[in-house]
Amino acid sequence: MAVRKIRVLIVDDSAVVRQTLTEILSSDPEIEVIGCAGDPFVAADRIAEQTPDVITLDIEMPRMDGLTFLKKIMAQHPIPVVICSSLAEEGAQSTLRALEYGAVEIIAKPRLGTKQFLEEAQVTICQAVKAAGAAQVRVLRPSQTVEPKLTADAILSPATHAMVETTEKVIVVGASTGGTEALKTLLESLPPDCPGIVIVQHMPELFTRAFANRLDSLCNITVKEAESNDTVLRGRALVAPGNHHLLLKRSGARYFVEIKDGPLVCRHRPSVDVLFRSAARYAGQNAVGVILTGMGDDGARGMLEMKQAGAMNIAQDEASCVVFGMPKEAIKAGGVDKVVPLQSVAAAMLALAR
Repeated sequence: MAVRKIRVLIVDDSAVVRQTLTEILSSDPEIEVIGCAGDPFVAADRIAEQTPDVITLDIEMPRMDGLTFLKKIMAQHPIPVVICSSLAEEGAQSTLRALEYGAVEIIAKPRLGTKQFLEEAQVTICQAVKAAGAAQVRVLRPSQTVEPKLTADAILSPATHAMVETTEKVIVVGASTGGTEALKTLLESLPPDCPGIVIVQHMPELFTRAFANRLDSLCNITVKEAESNDTVLRGRALVAPGNHHLLLKRSGARYFVEIKDGPLVCRHRPSVDVLFRSAARYAGQNAVGVILTGMGDDGARGMLEMKQAGAMNIAQDEASCVVFGMPKEAIKAGGVDKVVPLQSVAAAMLALAR
């Protein structure tokens, strides 16, 4: 029996973007583009004719901006929305507000570039739409040119043993679809002296800095976008920069991070698997792993490696997830010690870190 396709409505004032997104999404056998709209008023007519499973939405449009339209959708007829935004620092704040209003994913507007860029854009855009299609909103066809799904081996070889010369605990966290608001809930609950935290949230380049700055303004701990050689300190969380892998490293008793380029791992860059593998290697039993809401299986293998190295791990439960994909796969792989609701993750994490 044929699997029902995810029906997508594209809303963007740029005809070029509408055409490019249509071509990218139509290349995936699991996705069907049912229409395009140049502004929210036309989109509303399209929705009245046929309700899509997912909407891709531009923020800046004539007649009605995307944020206003998003709020109307979520108040009247919630539909999973993927924000399609240009890679501009000035637009990052509006995009983050869209996540607060109920959008579930961010994708960067496709643009002309190298062959590798376009191949990766196809992977990430189709994955984001599929994740949105599986999301609980509340109130790729592999082409010949797409690279195979890589594991963390592409960035870091598996640990043979973890260093254990320090007892300082470090917490590593991975999240994807729905993770921006889940991380806000988690980090706002933490005391100023909590163990150092390193985070991978699947998010495009440039948006991670605005995201970290927003969290820093809301939380008792310090939150910043990670830079290479940043020390992992108590009371501080480091967020992986978009489009770069983030690794935990150690020199003596000092934990620090390394920013690294490289291919997509588990269809993502940054990849949770890469962070978790580095934690297995350099922190071992001194690490606590946390996997939050998200589509796919990124983090499952790395969390199992952490457990095998002596770490204790937590997964967010299904009821509190926007998408119970990454936690489910980590549990299935055998790498999880505790499964708790989002509101209980902070307390469980701190208890394990003690």
